[in-house]
Amino acid sequence: MPDDLLFSTRELLIGTATASLQIEGGDRNNNWYDWASVPGNIKDGSTPLRATDHWNRWREDTALMADLGLQVYRMSLEWSRIEPRPGEFDREAIDRYREEISAIRAAGIQPLVSLHHFSHPSWFQGLGGWTSSAAPDIFLRFVDVVPALSDLVTEWATINEPNVYAVQAHLFGETPPGNRSWSAVRSTLRHMAIAHCRAYRRIHELQSDAKVGFAHHARVFAPLNPRNPLHRALSLFNSAMFQDQLADAMLGGRFPKVLGAKPDDITPGKYYDYLGINYYSRTAVKGIEDGTFPESPINNLGWEIYPEGLVQVARELHSRYPAPIWVTENGTADAADAFRSRYIHDHLKAIVESGLPFERYYHWCFVDNWEWAEGEVPRFGIVENNYETQQRTVRDSGWFLSQVIADGGVSQSTFDKYVADQSYPLNS
Repeated sequence: MPDDLLFSTRELLIGTATASLQIEGGDRNNNWYDWASVPGNIKDGSTPLRATDHWNRWREDTALMADLGLQVYRMSLEWSRIEPRPGEFDREAIDRYREEISAIRAAGIQPLVSLHHFSHPSWFQGLGGWTSSAAPDIFLRFVDVVPALSDLVTEWATINEPNVYAVQAHLFGETPPGNRSWSAVRSTLRHMAIAHCRAYRRIHELQSDAKVGFAHHARVFAPLNPRNPLHRALSLFNSAMFQDQLADAMLGGRFPKVLGAKPDDITPGKYYDYLGINYYSRTAVKGIEDGTFPESPINNLGWEIYPEGLVQVARELHSRYPAPIWVTENGTADAADAFRSRYIHDHLKAIVESGLPFERYYHWCFVDNWEWAEGEVPRFGIVENNYETQQRTVRDSGWFLSQVIADGGVSQSTFDKYVADQSYPLNS
């Protein structure tokens, strides 16, 4: 450990997170490829068919993760590859994932595997997707793939950001299937909550030593004008409707009225082994839309950079549902890599000084990837990707994160080299 350590991260396991559809490429049998094939749905006109070609280049990426010394890695399985038709499972696809995960473990990296990360088979969408009352049982059939990987994987995330999925797909209509309907938002959240609770139990039945949770997108909602009673009231309302009541259902098995009656087979209890938190930003509230405070630090997408918010949302959730905290996503769009090292530094510093039981930090993301409705333009990776050549180049932020892992913290010399000269752009 360096003599000039500013703060220690030795209590954290540090790595990166990603999603299969955003990196693999080559798959046409999913809701996002269908959506992206309609002109105008993706801002830059791209589709996930190219992505980073990870399906073919996974050995290269795994070796690079090992070179950087990553300790943990969150990835997902592409449901459409494993169950290309209802009830038909592709053993070759499962074996392909087994090979990759075996290599990840051989590199000394612990895998956390997500089962649903925004994408699913086209046939599932054709049945109504998550709005269908049959969705939880259909998803549970896919969950039964767990034994095929249980000798390699003990850590699972059932569903990624159900609140973001439901709101973007059915409130704002910006993602597939794009039908705007409050009833669709409600049914999607309800069915995802049921699916998670049932999947939590099923995975534990299939694998006694499993650790199971879900990746909950949490953000700070603050009144744009603290003196405005409407802004204050809407901040509380938005938080409750977007994240708090959903957490009660998925973590505690307690279904609020907005999600409908509790299913008979789900009793209040504990449906998590860790608290998975995806944290990116704070919302300045004056309505239900996202807003940003004037003169606040922002990234390339205009999202506010607010590191203390990570501790704020984690403290609130942990007070209601005590468990080890895993930051399952945290990252920033920064094409020039002009402030990403400072972003990582500031969030890690907030974590280690919080006094909360943070155990994991998964930075989003490893290699620049296909960012959903934004396409290929946003750059979140600690490794740059040239989409034309698929060449990977480690950014300074990647070397910074690697040094933090190697040192077990941020030293003064590392801070001076990678962080000291960086500053955030401001919202004008």
